[in-house]
Amino acid sequence: MTDRGADLAVVGTGDLRHAKSFAEDEDVPFPVLVDDQGEAATAAAVRSVGFLELFHPQSWAATRRAWREGYRLYRPGKRTTQLGATFVLGPGATLRYEHYDKHPADHAPMEEILAALG
Repeated sequence: MTDRGADLAVVGTGDLRHAKSFAEDEDVPFPVLVDDQGEAATAAAVRSVGFLELFHPQSWAATRRAWREGYRLYRPGKRTTQLGATFVLGPGATLRYEHYDKHPADHAPMEEILAALG
């Protein structure tokens, strides 16, 4: 994304070993950070769900689709009920885009993320 004037980073809930494995397996060209204690998620007000909510009906279809497309799930960290979020920040302290996942299979649409980069 540096061609768009942006740097990327991923913050995951797994431990350091899982983050390293994910980055190597997927050939991720940007930093993969770990938020194992949930400090970043708490600061960003990213919600967690109950255990049963992990099995949201939309998650089943999304999981099957991802599996067919060749994506694999990685072993979760200690906070398996932590939902995700996507933010586009900067320059400085400017929040340009935010998306809080509503369930485990909900993710920010890539076209919205790219549009926020300008």
